Amino acid sequence: MKIFDTHAHLSDKRFDEDRDELISGLKDNGVELVCEVGCDLRDVSATLALTQKYPFVYGAVGMHPHTAQFMDNGMADGLREMLKGGRIVALGEIGLDYYYDLSPRDKQREVFDMQLSIAAEAGAPVILHIRDAIGDSLDVLRAHKAELVKNGGITHCYSGSAESAKDFLDLGLVLGFGGSLTFKNNRKGVETAAIVPLDRFVFETDCPYLAPVPHRGERNDPTLARFAIERFAQIRGLDPEAAAELGFENGRAVYRLCDK
Repeated sequence: MKIFDTHAHLSDKRFDEDRDELISGLKDNGVELVCEVGCDLRDVSATLALTQKYPFVYGAVGMHPHTAQFMDNGMADGLREMLKGGRIVALGEIGLDYYYDLSPRDKQREVFDMQLSIAAEAGAPVILHIRDAIGDSLDVLRAHKAELVKNGGITHCYSGSAESAKDFLDLGLVLGFGGSLTFKNNRKGVETAAIVPLDRFVFETDCPYLAPVPHRGERNDPTLARFAIERFAQIRGLDPEAAAELGFENGRAVYRLCDK
């Protein structure tokens, strides 16, 4: 398979013991591109370091809704500067998380809106984290519809209904499918995978989180992306390698890596 893991957290401490060995072996397992996502602007040095060390690892940076309460003007200015570099290809992951509510909801919405504006200024795609907050997220996103349709982005680990998925697609976004697609109780994921246009999805792991069946509960990594790919292919009646190729090219398109 030719795999693009469009959303990974390889700088997570759970990779400290074997990070270099794992990343160095990814291409031998068909993983040709990775987007490493840094979610806390108080320190994204590890994310930046990985993008410099490995030519096939690109990066995204942004303030996750969990840490939105810590966002300040200095971090916003730093984010603008990082988006000027060629190794940072997206702003994210950003959004709203009403499941954990680790930051006040009004602050989450404020920081989400701010970062969408920064992405628009930079002409950058966004990576969205939305959990138990689809209505409020769509309200914020629709205020930025023109920029989103122009610059694009990924609704990471989409967990809503197939009907709501159409609202995100209408905003110019693509949908991310990962390990949760293999979970037996994920009816919504299967229904969404069945209707998403074949040029509007990507594959991701969110590693070290959300390991797929049959590795559920273990540490996830980009080599396990194939399980979500195989499940998606089964749902759509595709050859797994063809599904992987579609996801690969869609990922390159949304991150504008087609000429790199």
